[in-house]
Amino acid sequence: VLNFIYYPVSAILWFWHKAFGYLLGPDNGFAWALAVVFLVFTLRAVLFKPFVSQVRSMRKMQEFAPEIQKLKKKYGDDKQKMAAEMQKLQSEHGVNPLGGCLPVLVQIPVFIGLFHVLRSFNRPFLNAEQNRLIGNYVFSAVDVRSFLDARLFGVPLSAFITEPAELLARYGDISRWQIAIVAVPLTIVAGVLTHLTAKHSVARQNPAQAAANPQAAIMNKLMVYLFPLGVVGGGPFFPLAILLYWLSNNLWTLGQQRLVYQRIDAEDAEKKEATIAQRQSLAPRPGQKPIRPKRDSVASTPDGPSDDGSAGPDAEKLGTERSSGTTSSNGAGAAGSGPRDGRGPADGAANGQQPAHAEDSAPPGMIQQRPRPRKKTNRKRR
Repeated sequence: VLNFIYYPVSAILWFWHKAFGYLLGPDNGFAWALAVVFLVFTLRAVLFKPFVSQVRSMRKMQEFAPEIQKLKKKYGDDKQKMAAEMQKLQSEHGVNPLGGCLPVLVQIPVFIGLFHVLRSFNRPFLNAEQNRLIGNYVFSAVDVRSFLDARLFGVPLSAFITEPAELLARYGDISRWQIAIVAVPLTIVAGVLTHLTAKHSVARQNPAQAAANPQAAIMNKLMVYLFPLGVVGGGPFFPLAILLYWLSNNLWTLGQQRLVYQRIDAEDAEKKEATIAQRQSLAPRPGQKPIRPKRDSVASTPDGPSDDGSAGPDAEKLGTERSSGTTSSNGAGAAGSGPRDGRGPADGAANGQQPAHAEDSAPPGMIQQRPRPRKKTNRKRR
């Protein structure tokens, strides 16, 4: 049923075995072990770009985490509305939640395929002679015999601690303790690498966001402590080749995380420095007065000065009217109140002449200038 997985996995393993078997010998245990390790490296190299996209998506998710908390408070009971708003928010920020799961989803069928191919080298439904004469997917019968005869520190790669006695007898005089001496250290190293990888990944998260979300805090503890214990506890049930797969996979993941996180941190530092440099270039220098743009309203007012510092024509005209108005008002006041012509205000009114007022000669819009009151004197008219 899963031949579409088994054949590609066995083909990649066959290729690397031929490459290292040419250097070390086809029956060498280290040639088979390196073939398994480079099978992992080939897969992880193909998934390197999706892993970088996953890290960037997680980084963006941390940036708009407060908005997610607001949506949870607003649409906590309406799950359908909450899912729609979350999808809209993720599309606005360019985050693809499925892209972050791609590396994990791809590794699961590869692990299943590798486990099946390795177990098929020593098939329990066939006797020892039939098993050595039948090929295994891409591998020929000669390759099957080569794998069964290969030893890593004296232990077959397809052997595991809890293997049934009838299958264990096919390897010859091999005890479970001999398998445990090689399998247990590999299991412990794989568990330690799993712990370090999970711890390094959790350390990148925002502590405040993790504290605000209890489920995320529980998942972090499971990743850091429970998953490594699961690797150590499952070690006795898997062949040595699977333990090599776990070890090399966790080693690659730890190194890849450090490399990618350092690169992303360097990019963020460069962006921050560029932003600071741009702000400093736009800011005025110490002691320099800021340059303010000229307003058009100042130049368009009648009293406003022109660009060359001289008064405009409207201002000159206004000044001329102001001066003439002042002169005429002073003259009118002298004529209306002067005693030397022998006529008073009443005489002027009797002759049909209206008394001259200062406001008649003042231009419109100007401040009215009242004449000074004349001082009374005791001088008699001649």
